[in-house]
Amino acid sequence: MNASVTSDTAFSTLIRTASHEQHTEAETTTFIGDMLGGKLGVEAYARYTEQLWFVYEALESGARALVDDPVAGPFIQPELMRLAALERDLGHLRGPRWRSTLSALPATEAYAARVAECARSWPGGYVAHHYTRYLGDLSGGQIIRDRAEKTWGFERKGDGVRFYVFEDIANPAAFKRGYRELLDRVRADDLEKQRIVSECKRAFALNTAVFLALGEEFPLSA
Repeated sequence: MNASVTSDTAFSTLIRTASHEQHTEAETTTFIGDMLGGKLGVEAYARYTEQLWFVYEALESGARALVDDPVAGPFIQPELMRLAALERDLGHLRGPRWRSTLSALPATEAYAARVAECARSWPGGYVAHHYTRYLGDLSGGQIIRDRAEKTWGFERKGDGVRFYVFEDIANPAAFKRGYRELLDRVRADDLEKQRIVSECKRAFALNTAVFLALGEEFPLSA
């Protein structure tokens, strides 16, 4: 879908519609379909959770230097941070020595490296990755949590799915509205907004590449 940035376009609307195709592609990969369909074992879910750790480590370690940045700073909100919850989930899934067996797929390394690069050198690009991850967690991530609880017997909103539980966000719908208002007020001209949209598409493509790699690692038996 082609979308051009104009000053009359609500940026939150633009970024959602412009990346719709890439978003759909990520959501409809075979791995995600198989995992959400209950066709894969808990090992596949654990491996996926491991990959998330590398991406969020890049996102959240990079956030510290951007708190006061005029572009990215407003988006860095402590109630969104996921790394501690991810680590608790990995402890439940892999045991107390989970760090010693943690490994990133090449696609995950590329994704995390791009997030880290944007955090270091391009706040607008960081916003693109921040948006695709956290708003996705608050939305479609809740479907993954529900399916994981039902498929593998995790306690509701307990260890194993805490990554998807935003305990400090009482009203996710209101929070997402507020987040989109931040996008609409982002300190960027039209050209920079177009660059952010392009990076958003890239973020979805990087995410899709991780799903494809996981699909190769966990093919369904014929």
